[in-house]
Amino acid sequence: MSVRAAVVQLESGADPDANLASIAGLVAAAAAAGAALVVLPENCALMADGDAARLARAEDDGAGPIQDALARIARGTGVWLVGGTLPLRAPDGRAYASCLVFGPDGARVARYDKVHLFDVEVPGGERHRESGATAPGAAAVVVDTPCGCLGLSVCYDLRFPELYRALVDRGATLFAVPAAFTAITGAAHWEVLLRARAIEDQCFVLAAAQHGSHPGGRRTHGHSTIVDPWGEVLAQRPHGPGIAVADIDPDRLVGLRQRFPVLGHRRPL
Repeated sequence: MSVRAAVVQLESGADPDANLASIAGLVAAAAAAGAALVVLPENCALMADGDAARLARAEDDGAGPIQDALARIARGTGVWLVGGTLPLRAPDGRAYASCLVFGPDGARVARYDKVHLFDVEVPGGERHRESGATAPGAAAVVVDTPCGCLGLSVCYDLRFPELYRALVDRGATLFAVPAAFTAITGAAHWEVLLRARAIEDQCFVLAAAQHGSHPGGRRTHGHSTIVDPWGEVLAQRPHGPGIAVADIDPDRLVGLRQRFPVLGHRRPL
């Protein structure tokens, strides 16, 4: 039996209250469209202008206005909500980029801390050093949802297929990818990476993205996308805030894995 899922696209700024108001409206729209599972993008409640501003808004694990608001949104709409990322304080003075999952009663059911950090120089001179203020996570996380066993990942993780294979080994049948891909890297690699992760792991991919202009002059690619295990794009939101919705059919995944048993043909070297 198919279950409907949605990905939310945002143009988040530096005001958490404004961002959370946008999130509440779009999650409500997704629920009205029949979605049981909704994925928000990276930095959903806060696209800060610099590390200091981000750290100033970091919350303790389990307590804080952003966490409370996401729990209320999940409870008020009755959906399973993948809360993009928010900064949770780390012991070393940095913050984790934490992806929290809330059940339809508002209870938190999972936490994943982004493992791979974006320390790169993008063609054109754009530089990022995410590790300066962000502490890396160290564990792969899955959670059972109405759409199947959901493996959690965030943005730059998408370039590391070993994480997704670890999630599959833990039972994942679909992946959540909250992201804020840059305009340059997104145009070059976003969709091909999403489709590759879906194809090689025979999983659905739910990728929620930031799009547009943000504090500090940052520009993001958008194109929030849902991909099936054959690599077909089921739904996409190219530009602007909004949602993309698709039906997740577990029977299609099971049938594909039986007829085309790639995962069973692995030979560790």
